[in-house]
Amino acid sequence: MKYSSDIYKMPVSVVLQRMATDCKRRRLERGLSRKSLSELSGVPAPSIERFETKHKISLESYAQIANALDFTDELVSVMSKPKYHTIGELEAITKNKTRQRGR
Repeated sequence: MKYSSDIYKMPVSVVLQRMATDCKRRRLERGLSRKSLSELSGVPAPSIERFETKHKISLESYAQIANALDFTDELVSVMSKPKYHTIGELEAITKNKTRQRGR
């Protein structure tokens, strides 16, 4: 199903860049070095550096960093609620709520 919001989609590279920038901002706000965040999160400092500079990280490492920075609730709520832009999309979501498989 194609959603009306398709025209507003952001390139994945931009999403990853924004995630890395925000993560770095949160780290610096707390006065943490990459090494100290590494110790708190269990994610190697070079992985944190690669994320902040090249925007590459595993989902597991990202979750560990979010947990260390106390953003776990925000991370797990990202797709917790359905998102729709039209009544038709809402109707389709409602109809498919109990689906266990795609088509």
